[in-house]
Amino acid sequence: MTALLVGPVGPRSERPRREHAACPPARPAGALAHPWFPISTCGDGCIGAPRAGRFDAVFGATIVAWRLCRLVVVVVWIVWAALTTGAVARLRRRPPRPLRRSASGALLAALGIAVRVEDRRCGPTRAGLVVANHISFLDVLALALISPADVVAKSDVVGMPVVSSLARRFGVIAVDRGTLRGLPGTVGDVAGRLHRDSSVIVFPEGTTYCGRSAGAFRPAFFQAAIDADVPVVPVRLRFVGSDGTTATAPSFIGADTPADTLRRVLRARGLVVTMVIHPPEEPGADRRELARRCERVVAGRFPAAESDITRSLI
Repeated sequence: MTALLVGPVGPRSERPRREHAACPPARPAGALAHPWFPISTCGDGCIGAPRAGRFDAVFGATIVAWRLCRLVVVVVWIVWAALTTGAVARLRRRPPRPLRRSASGALLAALGIAVRVEDRRCGPTRAGLVVANHISFLDVLALALISPADVVAKSDVVGMPVVSSLARRFGVIAVDRGTLRGLPGTVGDVAGRLHRDSSVIVFPEGTTYCGRSAGAFRPAFFQAAIDADVPVVPVRLRFVGSDGTTATAPSFIGADTPADTLRRVLRARGLVVTMVIHPPEEPGADRRELARRCERVVAGRFPAAESDITRSLI
């Protein structure tokens, strides 16, 4: 299967979609940088308590040690591959897209995360804007398996140590959510890449949620699809635990650091990230209407059972 991967809003953005009522605000109101600053309703209360018991402690320590070893091996392999595939100077800026896909798959496998994809599109695919709900920085790795497209991410995450180096290699486009001043330029950058027949991935919620609740889609980056006259492909992401319910361990919320999320994932059992790729939406002429349309698609219920076209990638 050849798979395409693939503005400010009013009071509506402050009433996110919810699947449960246990999502305390992640930031106090005083943290707002501007009236449209993205606020997640998810916080530490969304993360379940870790398993207790002697067996779980021993099992957990063994699994964590094994996964850490695999993770180190994969990271070393990625660095080696980036430095030895093609022109070294070019690869130090950004790896070729096939490497992005294989590296992402290897990292998820090392973390013990399986991937399942359901592609609901029909007919040929073309480059376009990919929009998805946002749960974790692991979303980028999962989406890279569908399409190794460039990704729009928050500048504070891109600027983190280690993450910044990987972000540059994986073609991340940084956006400062704390100010609206640079937003038009970033939207223009995305539109330019779409004009050049390149797909771009955007998380229009503007921040992360636990996976059991989600936020409103902000319309700013949908303008890039309108300007470039390309379709928008909505993708629904969901992390599932061994019991088949939504897993919040991979989420990056509240006061989490990347290390906090990583620790939870390393200890988790049977994690699966499921992606549903919906048929593309035509851009139209109104970015707010386009954002609402895609939000409704992504907010649709996940299928209770795997369909015949669902396949495991890892």
